[in-house]
Amino acid sequence: MKHVITGIAVAATTALALGAVTPAPAANADSADRRAGTKSLARVLAADGNRFDRNWQDFDILERGVLTVLKAKPDSPVALLTQGRKRATAFLPTDAAFRALVKDISGTAPRTERATFRALASVADVDTLESVLLYHVVAGKTLTAKKVVKADGKRIRTANGAKIGIRVKGKRVVITDLDRNDRNARVVVTDINKGNRQVGHAINRVLRPIDLP
Repeated sequence: MKHVITGIAVAATTALALGAVTPAPAANADSADRRAGTKSLARVLAADGNRFDRNWQDFDILERGVLTVLKAKPDSPVALLTQGRKRATAFLPTDAAFRALVKDISGTAPRTERATFRALASVADVDTLESVLLYHVVAGKTLTAKKVVKADGKRIRTANGAKIGIRVKGKRVVITDLDRNDRNARVVVTDINKGNRQVGHAINRVLRPIDLP
């Protein structure tokens, strides 16, 4: 597991060194878009309290990851998720997605959310965690479910500089990452925080910014 995370860390360092986290310019907005709310995705993640629980379909591990990065690096681009006036779209891994990541790279699925986060934190430093989180964020754009579907077949640049792909298969929306050896993420809940400048879509796998063996 440590070897795998080290590979991600190398990619993370490269992406951050290139300064690829600058938000993309927002597209021209119509009047309805300009009236969009300013509730941040961070507020959505914090809505049920900052605690681990037994619900593997919410975002407690993701929230703890964001807080960990911002505590160590208050000026991190991850802070975009707390700035509701700025446009952003995030593909949000569920707690179960993080558990699947730990199982994939260690062979063991933790029994609790707390154990899952500890397993990740024990091998991933803050810079690595930061880059992985930024790989799930599209800065400067509010991509509702309809816009994501319209992006079928396209590749979108994320806030860490690397790209993700969008594929629509019937009613399923699949997000392809840079790891060709693993299952791709599927969108399981759409338009979280809809009506605001920041919108999220829950996914069932953690996106990987490197092709792992």
